[in-house]
Amino acid sequence: MKRQNQSSVVEFILLGFSNFPELQGQLFGIFLIIYLLTLIGNAVIIVVICLEQSLHVPMYLFLQNLSVVDVSISAVIMPEMLVVLSNEKTSISFVSCFAQMYFILFFGGTECFLLGTMAYDRFAAICSPLNYPMIMNKRVFMKLVTGSWTLGFMLGTVQTTWVSSFPFCGPSEINHISCETPAVLELACADTFLFEIYAFTGTILIIMLPFMLIILSYIRILFAILKMPSTTGRQKAFSTCASHLTSVTLFYGTASMTYLQPKSGYSPETKKLMSLSYSLLTPLLNPLIYSLRNSELKRALIKLRQRKVDLHTF
Repeated sequence: MKRQNQSSVVEFILLGFSNFPELQGQLFGIFLIIYLLTLIGNAVIIVVICLEQSLHVPMYLFLQNLSVVDVSISAVIMPEMLVVLSNEKTSISFVSCFAQMYFILFFGGTECFLLGTMAYDRFAAICSPLNYPMIMNKRVFMKLVTGSWTLGFMLGTVQTTWVSSFPFCGPSEINHISCETPAVLELACADTFLFEIYAFTGTILIIMLPFMLIILSYIRILFAILKMPSTTGRQKAFSTCASHLTSVTLFYGTASMTYLQPKSGYSPETKKLMSLSYSLLTPLLNPLIYSLRNSELKRALIKLRQRKVDLHTF
């Protein structure tokens, strides 16, 4: 990062919701509760899947990875947001801002690819149940998970390095809740047209292409479910897929509106709300959606709780 040579800005100011000072206290309390619930919910899923041997199958191991990503992206955004809400204006150093940008892109990109691989896993399980053990064997699973994390790492590295190379001469106020790329890019005092073309193309490939593949997978899954002779089997398949599809719609919908919008597309407050949807609500809802709608996870949790009670009794 050639900060000293190219930029006079050494720190940024995160404005957050400073336009609504009367709501700062209430928002702080709400977001703190959401953050704690997000950490607890995802931690429970990670621990339960880790300890319960019967859940060591691709479907739940993908979910475990998703929970790790959700905890990580919440930890990157929420503590800084709570600091912003506790002050009228909060400064963040140049390096810290771009470090936050990097991890938002890294974990956000990884989640995009993980949701895509989870759709493929459900497609293989429902449409080719007899061949599923061969289609989704341990080697394939490891390749898909490793590939998702690697692509997320590459996205964060390339995009953050490029944006940080722009000169920032002032103003230094970021009218957003975090150092997300579109908000920071507005402060660059250079021609960013080439980067915007790259970012738009990259967003199409990273967000819209997996989303379209997921939709196509679910169309095939829907036809396969409708052909099932058993009503119980259809209900179970619908329940499993509905959980994933809910997460996909929420995450991809708001993320695409944020990263595919033109500069003047939405007001700053609307952009903040859309950012909250995929950075705050999705990590909170994922464990609720999957645990409440999944009987195997609930049985595993009850079993572990019973095991703990038996140990105390003994």
